[in-house]
Amino acid sequence: MSEAHALRVEHERKAKPNGWWGMALFVGTEATLFGTLIGSYFYLRFNYVRWPPPGVPEPKVALPLILTAVLVATSLPLRGAVNAGLKGRRARAWWLIALALLVQTGYFAMQVHLFADDVRKVDPQSSSYGSIYVTLVGAGHAHVFVGLLLDVWLLARLATGLTRYRLVGLRVIAFYWYFVYVVSVAIVLTQISPAL
Repeated sequence: MSEAHALRVEHERKAKPNGWWGMALFVGTEATLFGTLIGSYFYLRFNYVRWPPPGVPEPKVALPLILTAVLVATSLPLRGAVNAGLKGRRARAWWLIALALLVQTGYFAMQVHLFADDVRKVDPQSSSYGSIYVTLVGAGHAHVFVGLLLDVWLLARLATGLTRYRLVGLRVIAFYWYFVYVVSVAIVLTQISPAL
């Protein structure tokens, strides 16, 4: 199927493709997971006099907010990549995804460094705070890592052409990232809430 025909079929489609619905179901289950984790965090917080417990430093505020803003800013090149893909501009879509991947990888590297430092200061086995903090933040980072893998896969697929299947993949991966952005904002606001 030619790129032009694939795009024409995609524009004529009346319903969302199966891949989109599959990702919507996945995002729904993951939203439940994060809702449970954040709910557990606040349940524990409101049942302890000191949160975080004595000996645990107050969470940093500025750096997590800045890093999250940088991650959320990658929604712009991803949205541009989807638009370029819908117009049949494969090379432009590829470069925009590569740009997003570069920034997302920098975000991930910095967050893993900060997370490793946090784990040294906040033992997950010593308190409820440590346990829920490490679980919540670690789960968020795991989802970013999955997004990076999806970006790499998509770049490899788009390097050889734009098909209807790959266009659906582009839209679905962008959908996944939009979910990760929302979750990342919720996590960072939860993470810094004791310092506010």
